[in-house]
Amino acid sequence: MQAEVTDKPIAIDPVALRRAFGTFVTGVTVVTTRDAEGRPRGMTANSFTSVSLDPPLLLVCVGKGASSFPVFQATDHFAVNLLREAQTDVSNLFASKSADKFAAVSHDRIHTGAPVLTDCLTWFDCTVHDRVDAGDHTILIGKVQAFGTSPSAPLGFCRGSYAQVKNPLPPGWLSSHDMIVGYLVEAEGTLLLVRDGKHGWTLPSAPRRLANGRLPVAGGGDLALLPDDTFLYSVFDVDGSDSGYLIYRARLAQPRAACDLPEQFSFFPLDQLPYDEIPTPEIRGMLRRYVSESAGGRFGIYMDSHDGGRIAMVGAAQPRIPHQQP
Repeated sequence: MQAEVTDKPIAIDPVALRRAFGTFVTGVTVVTTRDAEGRPRGMTANSFTSVSLDPPLLLVCVGKGASSFPVFQATDHFAVNLLREAQTDVSNLFASKSADKFAAVSHDRIHTGAPVLTDCLTWFDCTVHDRVDAGDHTILIGKVQAFGTSPSAPLGFCRGSYAQVKNPLPPGWLSSHDMIVGYLVEAEGTLLLVRDGKHGWTLPSAPRRLANGRLPVAGGGDLALLPDDTFLYSVFDVDGSDSGYLIYRARLAQPRAACDLPEQFSFFPLDQLPYDEIPTPEIRGMLRRYVSESAGGRFGIYMDSHDGGRIAMVGAAQPRIPHQQP
């Protein structure tokens, strides 16, 4: 039976329409920026899509009823953070009216200054390319200035609920269990290294997600790290190995003298690292870059690629803003 075509306006039930829109399976993002006083602001959104590769553009729709809408309407930069499957708590937090959404979430400045969630699936740091008024939303079009991604599974959303996305990694992607996660643990101008069991030195390693900011130590015990000084520093492959490396930069939360470490661990002054005893050339090169950047107090995130990789610079250290009680 053919539907009758009519010019008469048809009343649209907004509740039914919302349910119909909700059958489209999406990911979940947290969109972030900073207000005029430099305070981080963010909200959960799933109306996100890529727009263009040349120039690199994306868009996200910001509801005019959101409490942070005026900030996004005025900003010249923002970040889109795609959440991974274990981050429903982060999604719920940024969808809430919590007074300090960033207190318990690790974040950093990458390129524009917008807060980037350091443990998310993928992030895009953007400047505002254009804004389009669209009914009860504004379409915020961003030009990507820097980005990073991981092999984690995405957090899905469909019909008003979180959804599990079966997402086998295509050839060329490293699965998460093939990633070696190393830590550049700095303390009082020294760096922590550990014996590799082959008469050489390497970085201490741990699971990708630390429990309560504590780094487990081989042989027992753990080290407390400063959460504000822990961020992703480098992602690269190693020739002749099936494993890739995720390297995080971290700083001890306690004096070095208070650490009770097994004998295979040792702190080295940054200008006396034993490069000749570090067998992996990629790690040697990464450490030389780290020492150079430490001297200037300005770090870059290195992302390996087939054409030689790229570095997204992190701005100089900013004075900390004390948390204010609501």
